[in-house]
Amino acid sequence: MKPVEIYTTPTCPYCVAAKRLLTKKGVPFTDIDVSRDPALRAAMTQRAQGRRTVPQIFIDGTPIGGCDDLHALDHDGKLDPMLA
Repeated sequence: MKPVEIYTTPTCPYCVAAKRLLTKKGVPFTDIDVSRDPALRAAMTQRAQGRRTVPQIFIDGTPIGGCDDLHALDHDGKLDPMLA
């Protein structure tokens, strides 16, 4: 399975929903909390092509977007092949 990274904050409901979907699918992921580290958030923004909102999700280093994007990939049957 390809590595998954998710940039989050503790109080973000979309972060919780994205992590819940990944957990439900049995996908291990690295959770990176950007709530208290401006440099980490800046690095996330750069990696996410300017996006500043959380979550920002990366599969094998490729930015896929946020929670809605993750759920859309799953709904369209594209998430599992990306993870394989």
